[in-house]
Amino acid sequence: MPSYLPLHRELVLVSGLLEILGGLGLAVPSPRVRRAAGWGLAVLLVLIFPANVHMAVNEIQVGSVRTGALGWWLRLPLQPLLIWWVLWSARLRR
Repeated sequence: MPSYLPLHRELVLVSGLLEILGGLGLAVPSPRVRRAAGWGLAVLLVLIFPANVHMAVNEIQVGSVRTGALGWWLRLPLQPLLIWWVLWSARLRR
């Protein structure tokens, strides 16, 4: 988590909760709920991107998982793909 953000633990917990709620929202049969969940998840993915860059630049290890700098850098180009996938799922899922 970048140092300019306060309440690191709380932000991680809130973003995780929002990810779970967004994922559940994509599973709801209502197109309106799916669209809202999709846009919410897309915005969340954009907002957490700086934290992902911070992890790559500073080679931050999460818990006991050792991905190394290469793992963090390879993860970054996946973010736009994930955003596209979320938006596609929100609009086209039946």
